[in-house]
Amino acid sequence: MATEGTVLHADLDSFFASVEQRDDPSLLGRPVIVGAGVVMACSYEAKARGVRTAMGGRQAQRLCPEAVVVPPRMDAYSAASKAVFEVFRDTTPLVEGISIDEAFLEVGGLRRIRGQPSTIAAQLRVDVRDRVGLPISVGVARTKYLAKVASAMSKPDGLLVVHVEDELRFLHALPVERLWGVGPKTSEKLHSARLHTVGQVAAFGLSELVQLLGPAAAHHLHALAHNRDPRRVETGRRRRSMGSQHAVGRGPHSPAELDVVLIGLVDRVTRRLRAAGRVGSTVTLRLRFDDFTRSTSSRTLPRPTSSTETVLQTARQLMRSRADEIADRGCTLVGISVNGLDDHPAQLVLPFTASSGRALDSAALEGAVDAVRDKYGSKAVRRAAQIGRSERAPMPILPD
Repeated sequence: MATEGTVLHADLDSFFASVEQRDDPSLLGRPVIVGAGVVMACSYEAKARGVRTAMGGRQAQRLCPEAVVVPPRMDAYSAASKAVFEVFRDTTPLVEGISIDEAFLEVGGLRRIRGQPSTIAAQLRVDVRDRVGLPISVGVARTKYLAKVASAMSKPDGLLVVHVEDELRFLHALPVERLWGVGPKTSEKLHSARLHTVGQVAAFGLSELVQLLGPAAAHHLHALAHNRDPRRVETGRRRRSMGSQHAVGRGPHSPAELDVVLIGLVDRVTRRLRAAGRVGSTVTLRLRFDDFTRSTSSRTLPRPTSSTETVLQTARQLMRSRADEIADRGCTLVGISVNGLDDHPAQLVLPFTASSGRALDSAALEGAVDAVRDKYGSKAVRRAAQIGRSERAPMPILPD
């Protein structure tokens, strides 16, 4: 009798676009693009025409002129995610969230009351469809890595079970690009050594792989090629970072326009930090340019904080340091994250001088603003620089 692994990887299909199609039945079966300046998400009907996430809006509409372009609705996506994770937790208490639209579930302890993992996975898909109205793909395997590969290969709206006795045969037939960590550069190196499948990587000598890729990447890929992934499904894992990003679209953007975007992102991130009772020690700025290349810069603070003013000042310094690059290459996306999160509140500076008094006033003001926004909405209180400017909803940067 075939034996089944007990790890499920559940991944919502084209999440943002699926929410739009669910909420507007006229969009069902039609190509849908979320985001105008840059594609934040697209339906499978749009993907069939060559549209891809992070593609420029104009290019996407050239490829698929009949596509329906809709603005992002982050509140709707967040609500849908919470509803789906309720289904996950009703299925098993062992849930490890990976992002807003995917999670690992461990179901090994449920065999006697719920049946085989494949049966549990099938019911999970039904429950998500019935309770939340969204399609979801699920992979079942012995390891987290293989379960994630299986869910990807079952898309859209599918279920794939990799039986334990078949896992190496299944894995070794895959292209090397299916290995976690193999991007275009690593793929090119592997192909140059005539390594095109996972099986060929598994059969390749480890020492030769180290010479080709370096020790860290070589050991990582060699282990995955043999399906060695000892990681367990972790529950209660805390975020190591919080962030948000905003697509601004192609075309020239003045420093003042980008500063308004930066203000909105920092407001959003620091509000979330305070709501979670967390502080962070490093501010990171992420930029994407007109040619779709990316840039990341960061600065570590003297002490952890959740202060809007402190994070904004640091973010502005990072933005100014990239001003020439932005002017030369254009900017299509801005992202801010606060890393190195800690559960302990930041300590006040001693002694309580005038400067620390200002810090107390600032903290009280931020708390009051948070309370107003919680009650009346995020736009109830805005900075003067934001008034009269249209802003698309920011896209959350997902936890590590």
